[in-house]
Amino acid sequence: MGEFFAMSGYWPFVWPAYALAMAGLAFEAWRARRLLGRARQEARRKLAIQEQS
Repeated sequence: MGEFFAMSGYWPFVWPAYALAMAGLAFEAWRARRLLGRARQEARRKLAIQEQS
């Protein structure tokens, strides 16, 4: 198991790359949810304005 984590001596390059990839994916998921919330809020606002007219 230790050999797997050591990655034949390439661990200083491999594990930070995995960490950056996971951080990027987490950031994109967070950003997508935030943008979806904003789009829903904007759609509700426009619908409310349209219903008032």
